[in-house]
Amino acid sequence: MKLAILSSPFKRQTQSTRVIMAQVALACVPGIITQYYFFGIGHIIQILLCLVTAWLCEALVLILRRRPVFHILSDNSALVTAVLLGISIPGYAPWWVAVLGTIFAIILAKHIYGGLGQNIFNPAMAAYVFLLISFPVAMTGWILPHSLIQLPFNLNDGIHLIFSGFTTDGFSLHQLAHADAVSQATPLNAIRTGLTLNQTPQTVMTSPLFSAIGSVAWGPINIAFLIGGIFLMIRRIVRWHIPITFLVVLGLLSLIGYLFDPSKIASPAIELLSGASMFGAFFILTDPVTASTTNKGRIIYATLAAILVFVIRHYGGYPDGVAFAVLIANMCVPLIDHFTQPRVYGYKGKSSHE
Repeated sequence: MKLAILSSPFKRQTQSTRVIMAQVALACVPGIITQYYFFGIGHIIQILLCLVTAWLCEALVLILRRRPVFHILSDNSALVTAVLLGISIPGYAPWWVAVLGTIFAIILAKHIYGGLGQNIFNPAMAAYVFLLISFPVAMTGWILPHSLIQLPFNLNDGIHLIFSGFTTDGFSLHQLAHADAVSQATPLNAIRTGLTLNQTPQTVMTSPLFSAIGSVAWGPINIAFLIGGIFLMIRRIVRWHIPITFLVVLGLLSLIGYLFDPSKIASPAIELLSGASMFGAFFILTDPVTASTTNKGRIIYATLAAILVFVIRHYGGYPDGVAFAVLIANMCVPLIDHFTQPRVYGYKGKSSHE
């Protein structure tokens, strides 16, 4: 008989990795549809670019490693990485952003460690941070909701904007909205920009622009990803420990900050329904490979991530911070797991004379 030594993730699941990954991708559909409704075709194109690049890179690396290509490609792990990264990238970022990010995710963040189960960082978030640090202008060019765009903009314009940098009428991304609105196209960006102008979060939130991008667009997007996350918990793909702990801790920190310093800290509702809060809680932090593997460890891991997100959002250089928090928490997982492993049944510890 031949002994087969398998790598993590080891999950007590009756479903295969292929089915689990497919359900994670399926749970993203409500969020993707909501993004499409408010911002157009951009994110779908980014996901397709990431998907094609992911499959090509995965196949190339598997051929070079002399591994079974179609068998491993069918586990849908590359599919999930592509979908998560495509959702995270600004919808109308240049096409090469998605391609470069996916190459980094598949080759450097995944296969350089040995492939699925061996990587220590979430590939999609590692790629997102790489893109954000390397190409900050492209990664912060969020378009406004279509209802706020004053110039003509349709499906063909979106495609042209991604692949050429201009719409069919020759307008650039910055011309599709007010110049200052492009850098404030998410609620967290708007609040951060307002604080630099000595405005309070309450003042920023009274502006029509914030009301449109916050309540009308990003709130529903976060709720859509919450629905997808609940689906994953019902299907027992995701346990409650990480997402619920993350949201509760982030909400409590926001509430404490809001009560003590409302001039700088937004309300918990803004914190939880803006940026990547729900997306990060249910789809990023819960990665079975890079998250903690014990129940107690999951709670510690999620608590650490929530604290980091709060600190980065309000005291760091970036308005969101979920990706950075995830990567830092990933680095702490081996230590967390080491100290939270359940005691072996029957073990009483060292005796007093030892």
